[in-house]
Amino acid sequence: MIVAIIPARGGSKRIPRKNIRPFAGCPMIAHSIKAAQKSGVFDAVIVSTDDLEIAEVARAHGAEVPFMRPPELSDDHATSVAVIAHAVDWLHAAGRNPVEVCCLYATAPFVRPQDLRDGLARLRDCDAPYCFPVTTFAFPIQRALVRDEHGGVSMLHPEHEITRSQDLVEHVHDAGQFYWGQAQAWRSGMPIYTPRSRTIVMPRYLVQDIDTQEDWQRAELMHHALSQLPAKD
Repeated sequence: MIVAIIPARGGSKRIPRKNIRPFAGCPMIAHSIKAAQKSGVFDAVIVSTDDLEIAEVARAHGAEVPFMRPPELSDDHATSVAVIAHAVDWLHAAGRNPVEVCCLYATAPFVRPQDLRDGLARLRDCDAPYCFPVTTFAFPIQRALVRDEHGGVSMLHPEHEITRSQDLVEHVHDAGQFYWGQAQAWRSGMPIYTPRSRTIVMPRYLVQDIDTQEDWQRAELMHHALSQLPAKD
């Protein structure tokens, strides 16, 4: 069984109710549900939530909510690995036995069905415990500056003050959209970031973390700009 599990707790503080707040004409979580459905690779799309309203919205857009997430996995300290492990354990107990599991975030409105397919293919081709999307930093991280309490600055890596940009090693960061994983990797609590994990590289214009109101406004502008391009799965 191949399953998408969308974590969506009700206690978001910086952007209240962000998982079901309207974004581009529908609840935010509906974008992730739709992408999972259009990818054509999942036997089930399941939402893990502690919130009855989120559960209702998820079901209205075609996702399953077969259980309610327990309180101990619904606070600010619950990790994605623990939340997915709980869902996988529940599915096993119900006799559904998932093999490949994708943790798909509810606030990932730019995730594309093809990216989900590519992630699964990479997971299988490399026999990796996890596979997830990354993107490059827009500026060399070796040139990062540190501000002190008075506003003064110093280089985080002063040894690279005069190193040419083209001579600096390019770095990437987690795109924060989804994580494919083997069911056993989730259940064992294996960390996602390991030398055995694999990645797919996303263009920066499809990556936006949504944790603050400024993030949300930027995402709306990005969505409007992308909506002017020819649609692609």
